[in-house]
Amino acid sequence: MANAQPPGRGRQKPERARRTVLQGLIYWTLVLGVWGLIFVVAFFAVFAVGLPDTSKLYEVKRQPSISYLDQSGGLIAVRGSQYAPPADLDRLPPYVPKAFVAIEDRWYYWHFGFNPWGIARSQIYNMQHKGEGGPLRGGSTITQQLARNLFLTANQNYRRKAQELILAVWLEAKFSKKQILELYLNRVYFGAGAYGIEAASQRYFSKPAAQLTLGESALLAGIMKGPSRYSPAGEDGRAARRGALVLQEMLRANFITRAEYDAAMRAKVRVNPVLANQRAQYFTDWVDGQVRAIVGEPTEDLVVETTLDLSLQASAEKALAAGVAAAKSQGVEQGALVSIDGRGRVRAYVGGTNYLQTQFDRATMARRQAGSAFKPFVYLAAMEAGRTPETPVVDEPLRIGTWEPRNYTGEYLGPITVRTALAQSVNTVAARLANEVGTANVAATARRLGISSPIQLDPSMALGAVEVSPLEMAQAYAPFSNGGFLARAYAITRIRTPSGQVRYEHGVDEAPRAQVIGQPALAEMVSMMRGVVTGGTGARANIPGYDLAGKTGTTSDYRDAWFVGYTGGFVTAVWVGKDDNKPMKRVTGGAAPAGIWRDYMTAALPRLQRLKTGIPGGDYVPPPPEDDGPIDQIIDGVTGFFRGDRNEPPPSEFEDRPPARARDRDRRQQDPPF
Repeated sequence: MANAQPPGRGRQKPERARRTVLQGLIYWTLVLGVWGLIFVVAFFAVFAVGLPDTSKLYEVKRQPSISYLDQSGGLIAVRGSQYAPPADLDRLPPYVPKAFVAIEDRWYYWHFGFNPWGIARSQIYNMQHKGEGGPLRGGSTITQQLARNLFLTANQNYRRKAQELILAVWLEAKFSKKQILELYLNRVYFGAGAYGIEAASQRYFSKPAAQLTLGESALLAGIMKGPSRYSPAGEDGRAARRGALVLQEMLRANFITRAEYDAAMRAKVRVNPVLANQRAQYFTDWVDGQVRAIVGEPTEDLVVETTLDLSLQASAEKALAAGVAAAKSQGVEQGALVSIDGRGRVRAYVGGTNYLQTQFDRATMARRQAGSAFKPFVYLAAMEAGRTPETPVVDEPLRIGTWEPRNYTGEYLGPITVRTALAQSVNTVAARLANEVGTANVAATARRLGISSPIQLDPSMALGAVEVSPLEMAQAYAPFSNGGFLARAYAITRIRTPSGQVRYEHGVDEAPRAQVIGQPALAEMVSMMRGVVTGGTGARANIPGYDLAGKTGTTSDYRDAWFVGYTGGFVTAVWVGKDDNKPMKRVTGGAAPAGIWRDYMTAALPRLQRLKTGIPGGDYVPPPPEDDGPIDQIIDGVTGFFRGDRNEPPPSEFEDRPPARARDRDRRQQDPPF
């Protein structure tokens, strides 16, 4: 009995029954389900905090669009955002939505807002390619993209991604697949300021979305990967390859037949030429800043009517690009060109050779030394002080204080006339004249004509040691071309709403233009500057059959080269050089700039002639003023020069060159050969 054990002691525990495989599967499914539910609840509890208000689903918030028109109403560019009326999915060709599903979300009709396998694949890819600098994959479905576009920002972080997933599930629960796809197509950004398939179709192809072809639909679907990187306007090669990939994916998904695929691959897609050419983008940037300065930050869509002539603009861009390319071996890397008429209306404006490569605008933002292109202001001050084109001067070594100007050729011509000195751009004579009339008077003359940049008064200013912009130079030469009147350059004619409400109009309550050059100084300057083109340093700019005048400019060490020329109320300034201000290889104003000017004006002058003979938008030179003096002091409406000058018939700008004046013939007989 002593060794008796208490009841139950020593008794072995009953063996626990083993679960069957099915029971184990059910058990762990329940366990994982519970933990999954806990995770989902916690996930929503953490990331649902701070979700945006979804009640504003159908509100469209955007930056208003600004449409820029040329002087005849042609579309130059559109800046800002553009929405169009939402497209009805049932009215679109069936291949339009299929293109987006094929390339963006093949499993769109099968998932509930997100694709776990797609997310996993993207994360694996991103980890494998971490640090390579290439684009990362997001794995977002169409529903997630819509959620991001409607409610979230583009910030790349896990909280935003989690909120995107929550909102995608909410969208799937609230809307049908068709409604979600329709919302997506109508709200997603397609680049070029276009939001929604309708606006994109109008912007890129100038047609309603209901008329999109299969190839055009593939290009638009391809944009989704990167609106700027795959834009058919600026990146046509990359966009075409992406569009071909979209077509391949549509074929793989059996969304299109082989015959449809082959036909789409053969068909040529034409992009809106305004976008494809990227024309006048420097001009649009320049004007865009002025619009916002005038009306403030736009709160409604605006239409800006400008002075630009797209035909002249095309000729200007072509001439500048070709001229800079031709002089590349001489170190020319960039250039700018500006044309204005006698009223100051900017007709062509090119701030560089390739806007897609650099948006720095050399037409107004760059300040470069004017070189000898500044000399007309020196000579005008001298004419107003009593000199004439036939005043004798001596080209010889000169010393003003410690400064000794030197001629470009290194030689001296001896006794010559003022006319010859300007035609041959003699430095010593310009420096002597500026010293005699006073550099302060020269600076005042330049400012009176339109130079607004600071002008230093030491003797070297006579040779163009003044930093100016091409637009400034064109503006300051305008009085030589239009009868002596100030012509402040401007580009905006009117700002209005699409419905026609005027927000701004140029010239309203504007004071009459001031006359800044009188006679006989104006006629004398025109005569001398003609000589620059007919037989001086600007001879390369000469165009047979037209009455032209102008001046070359070359700075020290060949850092800048200019030609500024005009004919009858139409001025064009050309500059070439390097952005880093390094020297070119002996490039002068009479070389590349004069050649660019000639090539552009050769194309522009017939256009201007047609405009003067009745083509709409043609009044490109100022009309004769009504009360500015006797008949021999009235501006000729065609040439811009004064009628009755020395009792000579007014020359016609668009006819053969008029006979030279008698005093010009005499001068040619006496002057040494050029």
